[in-house]
Amino acid sequence: MTKEQIETILITGATKHDYEAKSGAVNVPIYASSTFDQEHFDAFGPYDYSRSGNPTRDALERTIAQLENGSRGFAFASGIGAISAALLTLNAGDHIVVTNEVYGGTYRFVTTLLPKYGITHTFADFTDLEAIEAAIQPNTVVLYAETPANPLLGITDLEGVVKIAKKHQLKTFVDNTFMTPLYQKPLDLGADVVLHSATKFLGGHSEVIAGLAVTKDEELGQAIYAIQNGMGGILGPHDCFSVIQGIKSLHARLEMSSHNAQKIAEFLQQHEDVVDVYYPGLPTHPGYDIHQRQSTSGGAVLSFKLPTRDFTKVFVESMQIPIFAVSLGGVESILSYPVTMSHAAIPQEEREKRGITDGLLRLSVGLEHVDDLIADISQALEKAKVTV
Repeated sequence: MTKEQIETILITGATKHDYEAKSGAVNVPIYASSTFDQEHFDAFGPYDYSRSGNPTRDALERTIAQLENGSRGFAFASGIGAISAALLTLNAGDHIVVTNEVYGGTYRFVTTLLPKYGITHTFADFTDLEAIEAAIQPNTVVLYAETPANPLLGITDLEGVVKIAKKHQLKTFVDNTFMTPLYQKPLDLGADVVLHSATKFLGGHSEVIAGLAVTKDEELGQAIYAIQNGMGGILGPHDCFSVIQGIKSLHARLEMSSHNAQKIAEFLQQHEDVVDVYYPGLPTHPGYDIHQRQSTSGGAVLSFKLPTRDFTKVFVESMQIPIFAVSLGGVESILSYPVTMSHAAIPQEEREKRGITDGLLRLSVGLEHVDDLIADISQALEKAKVTV
C-alpha cells in the first residue's frame, strides 16, 4: 500500500493503534483505569500504572508522532507542560537561545523557572539568522523557535535555523501550534523536537487543556519520557480522547478557518482605520516568502493594530460574533488582547520592544460565515471611529 496522505492519517491514525483489543472500534476506548492487573509474577504487561502509560494516551501519542513524522510522541496536561518537559531535559549550566517573539507562558517559564535549575537564556530575533548565531554561547545547547510566532506572526526560517544548529552541534525545538502538522512539519526540515498546545487547533473545540511533544529520535524521546513519568504532568485518558476526536476533524476545520482568515486579513489591510495587519498569507508580510517555502497555508490566526487603546476598547466591546477570551484554535472565532491576556506575563517594557502595543489584537478565525465576520468587524470599526 502506498503511503497515506495526512488527511487520511488524521482520521485513521488513532484507531489503528487499538493493538491490544483488536475490537474494530471506530473510536479509541477511554481506559479510565489508574492501574492494570498483571498476569505474571515476574513479567509485567505493557501497562502497569497510568502515569507511566495508558492505552488511550498511547493512541494519541502514537498518532501525533505519526503526523509529525517523529519517533515518539508525548501527551501532557497543558501546552506549557509539554514545553517545560522538553526544556527540562537540559542540565544545570546549559544555555538556550529563544525567539524574542514567544508565547507569554513560555517567556515566564524561561525567565522565572529555568534559572532555578541553572539553565540560562538569551532572547534573539528569530527572523534574523545572523542575530540567532550571534546569541549562541559556548554552553548553548538548544535553539527554541516558534513559527508563526505569537502574537505578531513572525516567521523563522526553519531550514536556516537548523543549519546553524548543526554547525554548532545544537538541538532545535519548534513550537508548531499555529500551523499544526497539517500545514508544517518541522522535523522534516531538521528540527529535533516539535511542541504543540493541543488546546488549540488539534483539540479544536475549546473544551480541553492539553500539550503534545514529538521527538525526532529515540534518545531524546527517552529523555522526555523520563520527565513525563518522573514529574507526572500527564494528560488523562478522557482528555486524550477529546484531543483524538479533535484531530479527526482538523483538516476540515483548519481549511475553512484559514480560508476565512485570508479574506479577513485582506479586508483589514484595506481599511483606513487599521494601522497594520500581521498574517503570513499576505504577500506584504515580512516572512511571506519563507513561510510559503516551509508551510502550505497562512493559517487561521492573524493580528492587527488599531490606532489607540481607547479605539481598541470600543472596537472589542462592539464586536458581536467572536468571543473575547484567552486562547485560540476553536471552532468559534476568538478575539484576544495580548497585552492583558496571552502576553501579560511579559513586562510592559519588554512587550513594547516586541511590538505588543496597546492597540494590538489577535484574532483566531473560526467557522462562522466569513461575510458575517467581516460585517461584524466593519461595524465595530465604524463604531470605534465615531466614538473615539
